[in-house]
Amino acid sequence: MAGRVLRALLSQALGALGVVLVLASLVFLALRLLPGDPAALILGEQAPASARAELRSRLGFDQPLLVQYGRFVVGLIRLDLGQSLARPGRTAFGEVWGALGPTAALAGLAVALGAAGGVGAALLGVGPWLGAARRWVVRAVLVVAATPLLALAPLATYLLALRWRLVPLPGDPDGGFTGLVFASVLLGLPLGAQVARIARAALLEVTHAKFLEVAVAKGGGPWRVWVLHALPVASAPIVVVVATQLGALLGGAIVLERLFERPGLGSLMLGAYAARDIPVMEASVVASGLLFVVAQSLSAALQAAVDPRGGAA
Repeated sequence: MAGRVLRALLSQALGALGVVLVLASLVFLALRLLPGDPAALILGEQAPASARAELRSRLGFDQPLLVQYGRFVVGLIRLDLGQSLARPGRTAFGEVWGALGPTAALAGLAVALGAAGGVGAALLGVGPWLGAARRWVVRAVLVVAATPLLALAPLATYLLALRWRLVPLPGDPDGGFTGLVFASVLLGLPLGAQVARIARAALLEVTHAKFLEVAVAKGGGPWRVWVLHALPVASAPIVVVVATQLGALLGGAIVLERLFERPGLGSLMLGAYAARDIPVMEASVVASGLLFVVAQSLSAALQAAVDPRGGAA
């Protein structure tokens, strides 16, 4: 049993590394096979020929493509793709490590808030607390689920931060933890809506289960019946939907960072693209791809833990 698990983990790790290598190779080729002179693209067409030649030599673009690729792969293994062109003295991966913390904090808090909010909305949508008004919870969940994040986030920011001034702007450097929470709530809303839909359906399936009737007959209140008895039974699909949304949520974090100019991997990546900072572009794209692969691997592990039949398949 332990041997099978170890082989499965090793196979998954090798597959993840293979995906990251393919992604890195595509980034490498995209930046070198496009028409035009990369040095002229970075420095501008008016730059002296000597400056462009010096930059090509510095980046290794004057070497044969296979030699460049070999150096690129070695640099990946050593986590050294050179220094930033926009910020001399800072390595490309050093810039990435500095941006990973804000992105991880944003995505991690968004997962926690989205999952908790979705489960809470599902309980309100099936439990007796709101009576007939619970249908409005269901409708609100459907509206959030059907609204793209790029439309929902600016609207919520305008109302809550600009018009009513209840929260700081998500990109305000003085917003502190409150700004992080608000940005995480915005990012977690689509996840919360998906969790609410799946959790509500799972809870409705156990509505007439015998163990709930027994709990009610013993005098259990709504909180005890639904939260302590029904929710654990319905937790498997909830865990699965959270796991499957991890990769999408990570991508949303990168988009949201750029939308609100928050520090993080998304802002670094697009800033490096605007500045034509090729080493940082390569490092940030590889890092974001690695995070996505790790998120998908965690998703597969969680699904296998919750439903071994699915993991075996």
